[in-house]
Amino acid sequence: MPTTKKSAEAQVVLPVLEGEEPWTPEEVAEQRAELVDELERADKRIEQAEAELAALMRGGTDGAGRDPVDVGSSNFERDQELSLAQNVREMAEQARLALHLFDTGEYGYCEVCGKAIGKGRLQVFPRATLCVTCKQREERR
Repeated sequence: MPTTKKSAEAQVVLPVLEGEEPWTPEEVAEQRAELVDELERADKRIEQAEAELAALMRGGTDGAGRDPVDVGSSNFERDQELSLAQNVREMAEQARLALHLFDTGEYGYCEVCGKAIGKGRLQVFPRATLCVTCKQREERR
């Protein structure tokens, strides 16, 4: 009797909310690919941000004899780059977590209440680990 081997993505069943269409094997594969792409883009942005930050640090270490406005502007720019780099790192961590959850079969379930996050939300925001209700509750705090 011949055996057929299914791809890992085809075996993954992602949860949906009531009234949503089930995930097709193609959509499941696209969702995982989107997470991988998002993580790769974030890692590249982190490298760029760190390179820009390193350049700012090298160029702005000597404040002696510089106009105070220039020093302030350099400090502001450095702080902005630090903030942007931190935001990208957080996005990368979210993508890593979502990919881990995907690979362990826990993707699509809210980390707080355990209910389905929803196909529509995940297609728009693949890194989501909270359902809309729990996310709104978190943002109110």
